[in-house]
Amino acid sequence: MQLTALIVDDEPLAREGLRLLLCQDREVSAIHEAKNGRDAVEAIRTSRPDLVFLDVQMPGMDGFSVLQKVGPERMPPVIFVTAHDRYAIRAFEINAIDYLLKPVSAVRFGQSLQRANARLGVTEGASRQIVSLLETDASSSRYVKRLAVRSSGKTLFVNVEEIDWIQAAENYVQLHMGRTSHLLTATMSTLEKSLNPAAFQRIHRSIIVNLSRIKEIQPVMHGEYTIVLQSGVQLHSGRTYQEKIRSLMANPF
Repeated sequence: MQLTALIVDDEPLAREGLRLLLCQDREVSAIHEAKNGRDAVEAIRTSRPDLVFLDVQMPGMDGFSVLQKVGPERMPPVIFVTAHDRYAIRAFEINAIDYLLKPVSAVRFGQSLQRANARLGVTEGASRQIVSLLETDASSSRYVKRLAVRSSGKTLFVNVEEIDWIQAAENYVQLHMGRTSHLLTATMSTLEKSLNPAAFQRIHRSIIVNLSRIKEIQPVMHGEYTIVLQSGVQLHSGRTYQEKIRSLMANPF
């Protein structure tokens, strides 16, 4: 199956690297390039490539904005390419074929291209697999439902609702889930904004708790509280969060 590809990246070396890898595949008949989001939109509309290698982070218009600008019905299948894995969940939620982390190895690139060929060969309409984009990504205020964490060279997907509590750990946050925990590269403030406040509450500058896991709340002193989880874990709130804790202890009626 012959296919045409579009490489979208604001870094010339990154584009050249992907071009060299694509040139090794005999099924790739043509390779186009775009150095920014605006050029990508124009290239997609005029060249109508079969497959797009799309950088997530670009100045002006990022990769996800390109998808929205083109529209789900006209967007070809996408393989996201970026230096950060924090976008993995969002990429998979809009049905991207794959997600490549820079620097891209030849082996990993080959696996991704095989996956693309398999997806493209299923049906003629497979090239419109991003038709769900507007439904899943219509609102920038949508809260995350899963998180991607790196573990032993693999990317694991954690359902947010399964997290008991979250703890700051220097440049990371630690997700506690029963007897297991995972480190995630993110700040507490960033993660807090991504979580549904109806389900998660920050009770300390370094602690966020899943409200459904709280068993009881015990007052200590000076506006501080001990939060006892169903697992038996005891968390201590900060004094500046006392109003939020009091609101948790009040019934809605």
